[in-house]
Amino acid sequence: MTDSTRDPAEVAAWLRLTATPGVSALAGRRLLAKFGLPQTVLAQNLASLREVVDAKVACVLNAPPDAAMSALIDRTVAWLADARHAMVTMADAGYPAGLLDLADPPLLLYINGDTARLAGPALGMVGARKATTQGARDAQAFASAFSNAGWTVVSGLALGIDAAAHAGALEGRGGTVAVIGTGADIVYPGRHHALAHRIVDAGGAIVSEFALGTPGLPNHFPRRNRIIAALSRGVLVVEAAERSGSLITARLASEIGREVFAMPGSIHAELARGCHKLIRQGAKLVETPADVFEEFGDPGGAASVAPVPVPDSAPAPGDPFGAALAYDPVTFDALCERSGLAPHVAATMLLELELGGTVERMAGNRYRRLA
Repeated sequence: MTDSTRDPAEVAAWLRLTATPGVSALAGRRLLAKFGLPQTVLAQNLASLREVVDAKVACVLNAPPDAAMSALIDRTVAWLADARHAMVTMADAGYPAGLLDLADPPLLLYINGDTARLAGPALGMVGARKATTQGARDAQAFASAFSNAGWTVVSGLALGIDAAAHAGALEGRGGTVAVIGTGADIVYPGRHHALAHRIVDAGGAIVSEFALGTPGLPNHFPRRNRIIAALSRGVLVVEAAERSGSLITARLASEIGREVFAMPGSIHAELARGCHKLIRQGAKLVETPADVFEEFGDPGGAASVAPVPVPDSAPAPGDPFGAALAYDPVTFDALCERSGLAPHVAATMLLELELGGTVERMAGNRYRRLA
């Protein structure tokens, strides 16, 4: 059962086991392994509970729910009354099988959207929050290709690459799933409210293991990452610095037997270093969506995917920036020197190219080509 008809008493039992302060996920798993369903756990006497968990946890669970827990139960039951909202527990047939590959699978998920979206073939996409314009374009193009091939794109609703991946997936038939580090009733960052609504309205889903009302705390996002990895057959890292959280997702994916893919970049680009590190560690270098499908032996998907256009870097006739301006960042002074243009002429041409979307201005008065 995963819809609004779930028994409120069952909802209450699951919440008391998973959202009571002081009751860890490990304690919850031990109790379920010993006694079965949460209702049965809560029916045990103090002595029986202390055979499995320490005295403090046993006392908390043996006592009636406090005011805060009672309020959370009421809030959750009301939230589940909306047909778009669901709670999927480890005891449900609809619990995603891939999550069981984790050493610490979530005991339950809160889902805003279509629960069936978690059952089909999926690919995770992650990357830098402060993505470059080209990185975001690549993420959107690849996600669109994956979605058009019938794959669900799983990401984390963050700024940058995540948002671009969700947007691209919405262009195809595969849809997208956003795994978040807050309660399912909170959109973080706030500017992504419209994107979250688009995901749900298009048949996708917003997924969280955290109780309703839970804010986005720093330690929540690495936990969110493990779910992205487990829901996916593979994870593609588009842009990442050497110490990026995206590398945590890649490591978690590798640990549970998922494929890891990385998109290479310039040797001068900070946001390429994480991807290059992954490639050195054995991740598959990806230049086109077909590279991902080839790894899975999915000829149907690969055949239906058009290659992502690669900008032509050959200088156009009469283009003074053709040789001077490349995909690697270059300073304004270096551009003037290489092109032989006067600074005021070069500045005017650069502004026109920026407005046309073919050049990106970066920190330090540096520029690089986008197309």
